Amino acid sequence: MTNLLFYFSILLINLSCGSSSLGQVGTTPPSHSTFDTLLKMHVSEQGKVDYKGFIADVDKLDTYLALLSNNAPDRNAWSEAEQLAYWINAYNAYTIKLIINHYPVESIRDIGPKLSIPIVNTVWHLEFFEIGGKPASLDEIEHKILRKEFDEPRIHFAINCASISCPRLWNRAYTAKNLDAELEQSARSFINDPNYNDLANNRAAVSSLFSWFSSDFTKNGSLVDFINQYATKPLNKDAEITYKDYNWNLNE
Repeated sequence: MTNLLFYFSILLINLSCGSSSLGQVGTTPPSHSTFDTLLKMHVSEQGKVDYKGFIADVDKLDTYLALLSNNAPDRNAWSEAEQLAYWINAYNAYTIKLIINHYPVESIRDIGPKLSIPIVNTVWHLEFFEIGGKPASLDEIEHKILRKEFDEPRIHFAINCASISCPRLWNRAYTAKNLDAELEQSARSFINDPNYNDLANNRAAVSSLFSWFSSDFTKNGSLVDFINQYATKPLNKDAEITYKDYNWNLNE
């Protein structure tokens, strides 16, 4: 898909997000320590991913994914932070698994159906794993759970789509204990990184994420208001906003 077609797809997703039935009763939050170790080993401080390293450690990754699969969140028992940390780590871990299953690949969008139909037939809709015994996809985690069930726009800076223009994959797992601080750091790092956003007083060229998911960032004010919560050099209230093209090449 072109970036314009992808933008159209996101608009339709924003209008049509349903609910998810993924979850289990009686589970306890799993440890994310194995994933944390793998991320420290195979992801640089700049977010570059050593997919060959993950392939070499695929047994450890699979052990962690099985832990996630067999311990889906209990929505009535887990705290919001425990659920958020689970779903963020799950999205990132299963994205890595998707890439190494098809490696070498130039872009995540080269995986999946050759004739993509927006909304219903993209790589993000592939049900290549299970959560709590039910088929699941990256799209369901992102749009039907993270965006729909939690009022937390900072998740967009935490989940990674294996692409250069995506907010960088952190070389650590997210944890319920420190989640707010971790999301805060992710937001500040992304917004102030000139590789993603060029901020000046009267104008800003920002990531297309801010356009695709504008409704998530403008619930309590304008986009400039949101950016200024984290920008080291705040924008003027009437700053002109433009959006950068998205680079979907692999983040390795």
